[in-house]
Formats: sequence, C-alpha cells, structure tokens
Amino acid sequence: MTSVARFRNVVLDCPDPHALAAFYAAVAGGTPQAEDDDWVVLQVPDGPRLAFQRAEGHTPPEWPRADRNGQQLHLDFDAGATWAELDAAHERVLALGARPLDLEDREKKDFQVYADPAGHPFCLCRIEGA
Repeated sequence: MTSVARFRNVVLDCPDPHALAAFYAAVAGGTPQAEDDDWVVLQVPDGPRLAFQRAEGHTPPEWPRADRNGQQLHLDFDAGATWAELDAAHERVLALGARPLDLEDREKKDFQVYADPAGHPFCLCRIEGA
C-alpha cells in the first residue's frame, strides 16, 4: 500500500521543552536541537525523532486512568536483556528525575512504568536477546 505521508516526530507537550529534551537525551541518547524556546527536537540514535513543545498550563496524564485525562500514548525503551541491566536503567532514570508509576510484577510483565519529569508515562522493558 502506498503511504500518504512519511512519519516525522513524536511530539510531547510540556512546560519546559529544553528540560524534557535533556531528560530524554540522557535516557535514549542524541543531542537536543532547539529551534526556539518553545520547540526542541531530539533525534534518537537509530530511532525516532522526539520533539518537545511548550504547552503553558500543561496537565500531565493521570496513569492508569481511562475515564478522563488518561494517558494517550507512552514511550517504550529497551533497557537490556537482564534484570541487572533493567535495574541499572531504573537507577539512572530515577537520578534523572523520573518517578515510578508501576514497578509491580515485573517478572510477569518484563517492564516497569515511570513518569518523565513532565508526567508522561514511559516504560523500561527487559527484552530477551536484546
């Protein structure tokens, strides 16, 4: 099937695009490029472009709500193939300002859920054979 358009960015609204871009650069790599005070782009190495857009009065999603102000999307990151690698990634994202949302039953789910500093959910995933 012929596509209509080419995928460009995942855009996250936030109160401080520079700070959130720096957070995700520390998590996934790359160097944030500020187009202006309200728009920052991060090209993740071997991955997508993430863009961060200033949204005054931003209200973070409430996880895991589905009825109102629930998450509309989340980002998944491969944290490695072992629990030791996932535990190391856990410590690093907490040091960067992430907040745990769901750390339960990780052996059954192979992932843990966090909120970034602006409140968007993301997961650290254990991928066997990664």
